[in-house]
Amino acid sequence: MRAAIRRLTPKPLWDAARQAYFWALYAREWPQARFHPWRQASIRRLAAFKDLHKGERAVIIGNGPSLNTTDISRLKNEFTFGMNRIYLAFPEWGFQTSFFVSINDLVIEQSAGDIRTLQMPKFLSWHSHPHFPPTEDTIFLHTTYYHPAFSLDVRRRVWEGATVTYVAMQLAYYMGFQEVVLIGVDHSFKSTGEPNTTVVSAGDDESHFDPRYFGEGFRWQLPDLETSEQAYRCARQVYEQDGRRIVDATIGGQLDVFPKVSFDELFPG
Repeated sequence: MRAAIRRLTPKPLWDAARQAYFWALYAREWPQARFHPWRQASIRRLAAFKDLHKGERAVIIGNGPSLNTTDISRLKNEFTFGMNRIYLAFPEWGFQTSFFVSINDLVIEQSAGDIRTLQMPKFLSWHSHPHFPPTEDTIFLHTTYYHPAFSLDVRRRVWEGATVTYVAMQLAYYMGFQEVVLIGVDHSFKSTGEPNTTVVSAGDDESHFDPRYFGEGFRWQLPDLETSEQAYRCARQVYEQDGRRIVDATIGGQLDVFPKVSFDELFPG
């Protein structure tokens, strides 16, 4: 229905209505996302991460099937960002990621119990706070779907860019990492359809590293690859203007925004 209405509506009118809707959402959520005591505590905790890893290297681990052909054991002593249901792989790897990031409402709602058990700094969207107690390792970000930008200070509003990977890039920048390496960011999905449409998985998940990831009965949103590419291009520009870089070591990945590098050369066995 939404797609049909969009096709029948002149683009300027559609864009204006969309902007008005997003501004209304922002106006409604901003007071709590800025002044709630839990957010105030998160802002103070985030201050401790500012340039904490200046000049160092981080690896952002995506959730694509290519992880199954990547020797993750080589990353045990690296600073790593894991996202969404990456924890399904922790028992096999024998280690956990340094940081965890999740912002999608559906993922968080259905995985909150698992996420609460994770023992590392967890960066979560503010709108997920009903599912989590205000613990020291739970940090709420004010993420939004609208107004594209790259946040130089993640204590303020952070654009989601249609992918949690983009939020991880902004966190890594804020922490001062000089180089960010992507792995498992396959940038391709078996499921197709209108971006951001909520669907219910009918069986094993073929688009991620584990068939249980969005397994049978799991509600999730179809990817918006166009918007995520827009976000990635913005991240590349910001990093490179500051003399830093993001490189893509995903084995067989389809993303063409960042320079490609060899995983084996970066992380020799």
